[in-house]
Amino acid sequence: MPNDATYTHGHHDSVLRSHRWRTAENSAGHLLPELRPGQRLLDVGCGPGTISADLAERVAGDGGEVVALDAAPGVLEQARAAASARGVTNIRFTTGDALALDFPDGAFDVTHAHQVLQHLADPVGALREMCRVTRPGGVVAVRDADYAAMTWYPEVPGLTEWAALYRAVARANGGEPDAGRRLLSWARQAGFTDVRSSAGVWTFATEAERAWWSDLWAERTTASAYAERAVSGGFATRADLERVAASWREWGRAADGWFAVLNGEALCRV
Repeated sequence: MPNDATYTHGHHDSVLRSHRWRTAENSAGHLLPELRPGQRLLDVGCGPGTISADLAERVAGDGGEVVALDAAPGVLEQARAAASARGVTNIRFTTGDALALDFPDGAFDVTHAHQVLQHLADPVGALREMCRVTRPGGVVAVRDADYAAMTWYPEVPGLTEWAALYRAVARANGGEPDAGRRLLSWARQAGFTDVRSSAGVWTFATEAERAWWSDLWAERTTASAYAERAVSGGFATRADLERVAASWREWGRAADGWFAVLNGEALCRV
C-alpha cells in the first residue's frame, strides 16, 4: 500500500480466512478467457496467494510464470507455503508498492489486482503503473467490491449500521469502499481506451455459507485492525462494535438468510 493510505482490514485471521477462500474461478472469471500457457503475469496485492496459485496453473508451460506481489511480508510467507503445498512451482513472491512497481516497462503479458484499488489513495496512479509494466496488446484486469451495493435479507438493523461504519472507516484511511462502480471511470482516467466492464457476485445463502460469512465478519468487527481503527478514529465504541457483531451472528442464524456482494470488474487492453 502507498504511504498515504492504510489497509483497513489488516491481516487478522478473520480477514485472511475470507481471502484464502478466493479462487480464480470465483474471483477472476473475467480474466480467465485471456490466459494461456507461456504468459508472464503479475498479481498485485496477492495476499495469501490462493488466486495467484490458480493463475500460475493456468499459465504453466512454455515458460509461463506468475510474480505475486504484496506489501506485507508476513502474508507472503503464508502464500509461499500454500503454493509449495500445492506443488505450484512457476510462481515467485515479492514485496512491493502498487504505486511504484519495481519492474521494467512491458515486463508482463497480464497484470491483475483483486480487491486492491479500493484500499489505495491513488487508484488511478496504480492503474497507470499496472499499464506501464504490461506489454502492448496485454491486459490489466481489476476487480473490487462495492460496499454500498451489498444487500442482504433479513433486514437486521445492525448490518445497516455496519455498512455505514465500515465505509466511514475505510474512507478515513484514504480508500474508497464503493470502488466497484468506479473501475470503468478510473481505467479511463488512467488512459485506457479499450475497457471491458462487467460485474460478478458472491452469494452466501446456504447454512454453511451463512455461518462462515457471519462468523468471520462478527470476529473482524471486534478483533481486527478495522475494529481498532473504528475505535481509535472515534467512529464507534467497543459497545457499538459488540452490538454490530451480534447483528452479524443474528443474520447468520436466519434460516432464510441471504447476502450478496457485488464486485465491479474491468478488463483493460494495453
